[in-house]
Amino acid sequence: MIFLYNIIIHISYFFLKIIAFFNPKIKLFINGRKETFKKLNVITSTDKVFWIHAASLGEFEQARPIIERLKKEYTTHKIVVSFFSPSGYEIRKNYELADVVCYLPFDTKKKIKRFIHQIHPDIVIIIKYEFWPNLLNELKKANIKTVLVSAIFREDQLFFKSYGKWMRGFLNTFTHFFVQNTTSKNLLNSINFKNNTLSGDTRFDRVYEILKQNNTLDFVNEFKDNNYTVVAGSTWKEDEDLLVNYINTQISNKEKIIIAPHNINTIKIKELRNAILKKTILYSERNRVNLKEYQVLIIDTIGILTKIYSYANAAYVGGGLATGLHNILEPATYGIPIVFGTNKHEKFKEAVDLINLGGSKGILNQEEFSGIFTDLKNNLELRINMGKINKNYVKNNIGATELVLNYVHKII
Repeated sequence: MIFLYNIIIHISYFFLKIIAFFNPKIKLFINGRKETFKKLNVITSTDKVFWIHAASLGEFEQARPIIERLKKEYTTHKIVVSFFSPSGYEIRKNYELADVVCYLPFDTKKKIKRFIHQIHPDIVIIIKYEFWPNLLNELKKANIKTVLVSAIFREDQLFFKSYGKWMRGFLNTFTHFFVQNTTSKNLLNSINFKNNTLSGDTRFDRVYEILKQNNTLDFVNEFKDNNYTVVAGSTWKEDEDLLVNYINTQISNKEKIIIAPHNINTIKIKELRNAILKKTILYSERNRVNLKEYQVLIIDTIGILTKIYSYANAAYVGGGLATGLHNILEPATYGIPIVFGTNKHEKFKEAVDLINLGGSKGILNQEEFSGIFTDLKNNLELRINMGKINKNYVKNNIGATELVLNYVHKII
């Protein structure tokens, strides 16, 4: 099977290089990897190295509290952070706590073997998933301690199928599994991988720490002007269609809306702005106007959404109607009610939990969207109760990072 896999990988890479001529994201995926080995030149043969791999931005946020602790407690080690996806790498390529931020090479035996040899990590920490056969095979051959953190396993995965034995064997690479839920723990136990710990999700530690930082943004304070404010974060077209309709037909004069789109492409931002009938301003124009006079603020930049959530009376988190739900724990930690689409949310434990607990509401259409935001606007008690549930949920689930670090201390 591994022979067949390697043929498919090489064929896939060939076609991806062709597609890259027509697809900007794939172009980043291909061209970014051309720089990987050059970036690794800062690692010398005598360096001690922690290698943390995250598929994309969401997984990086899970890795972040671990990286911060490693940097603080192992000052002589170097840290390599690798990404699979451009959406993670392009945003965090200048991350200051890492000595190297790069793309993971495409999963060919030759490239992976060279990568591992060049960074010779003492420990590899893989976040949540990324079960690339050649990667896991070469780590096992090199006898490198490898830990899977904040993992979630599902019964429909190949590992747990009768015909998945060849893939199941690659799990032997992992020295230990830190899993998010009992289902994952039980599934691993069922195939005799007892080296696992129910730790929860390291993102809870990350978002809980947010409360300790300075989240002040003067321009948001000026825009809000003490009015009831909804923050819609990481929105896609499907989310924005509902938002625009609500803004144009439902909001009162004293209600403010902040939209932070997932895609800040200039054309997309212009289309969104033109669809809104209320007085609208962009973040990039904030210094030229009196923000108090505007009712809608569109954030056409990245990196400040976490702080913006601190000003929300209610939040909408995008992606649940499109490709997959974005991070709802960031607004949850501030103790505010959260609404999100429930078309693409089932794989996110926190989303399922918070709907069941009552701190969040799921929507599928315009009627549900407008209905819940009208209720939240008019019912302070509802907002307070939902917010408390969300805040307590975050607080009650911290601690995964400590478990991981305690394990690292033992095996380093």
